[in-house]
Amino acid sequence: MKRIVSLSTITANDNGARWYDARMARTIVGVLRGGPSSEYDLSLKTGTSILNALPESEYDLRDIFIDRKGYWHARGIPVEPARALAQVDVVINGLHGGPGEDGTVQRILQTLGVPFTGSNALASGLSLNKIQAGIELKKAGIRMPLSVGFTLSSGLNTAEMSRFVFQEFGPPYIVKPAREGASHGVVLVATFVELGERIADMLEAFGSAVVQEYLLGEEATVGVIDDFRGEELYVLPPARVMYPEESPFLHFDHHHSGEARFIVPSDFGHDEKAELAEMARAAHRALRLSHSSRSDFIVTKRGPYLLEVNALPGLYDGAAFPAMLESVGASRGEYLTHAIGLARR
Repeated sequence: MKRIVSLSTITANDNGARWYDARMARTIVGVLRGGPSSEYDLSLKTGTSILNALPESEYDLRDIFIDRKGYWHARGIPVEPARALAQVDVVINGLHGGPGEDGTVQRILQTLGVPFTGSNALASGLSLNKIQAGIELKKAGIRMPLSVGFTLSSGLNTAEMSRFVFQEFGPPYIVKPAREGASHGVVLVATFVELGERIADMLEAFGSAVVQEYLLGEEATVGVIDDFRGEELYVLPPARVMYPEESPFLHFDHHHSGEARFIVPSDFGHDEKAELAEMARAAHRALRLSHSSRSDFIVTKRGPYLLEVNALPGLYDGAAFPAMLESVGASRGEYLTHAIGLARR
């Protein structure tokens, strides 16, 4: 394990031998942020939040920026990943979406032998893929909206796809890309007549489409942390998701504009909170996630339905995860220190 030593910690003993107090050596932490995904701006905010939350007295922080084209930068200079990660003890992954969550960056870190926060390549990629994740979550018996997934290789034209969906469930529909986060690209389709065209738009833009039944209810989100406060899977209190009344769902732009708000403690009933907690725990296990996750729900009159699971919760100001941490008296710094410990362990 490589460490740096502050010159102020080096002393001499009676025999003139030089030594340093290992307790004063700071852990070198690389913070990944940016990246070539639709969530670039959110990732920059998460990275900034991480850098501000960790005390410099304990950590030597390295800001590792990845630009929109996927090039890595250290100290403002383009470098290969191996060079950017040289001498780094542990990496905090603040990359949202794209290579930061689909397993690409995780495979780089695993190959280089650098410990990192969050799930491994396989689990992270599975979580981002809503089609494959949905299959695993339903196998685990978790209640989810009816949904159908398509890719460019599905062997159907869009008219056949829309007819197939209609045979499974009726409108209105939510149509979303299969491998995007933060509600990016999500549209509401009110009628069957519009469905084929919206599926075509989604396939053209993203190469995949998930069509989901539109459920009326209140949106909620729940965080899970591994081995926190003496619990194997610690569940943070559910947050109620709020956004402008004129919008039928939480939209991508709401995250950027600050119009998305997360109310915690929430006013969900005791039984609803208990069920949300158990479903978030079950989803974390079903996708074999590590360190933390955040599950999104719609709470209907029939109970909660799981919408999707995020393997890399946002830590920027205004995001849900920090609000849930604060509601139990925890800070981002405490959580990040815990995550660093999990990664190095």
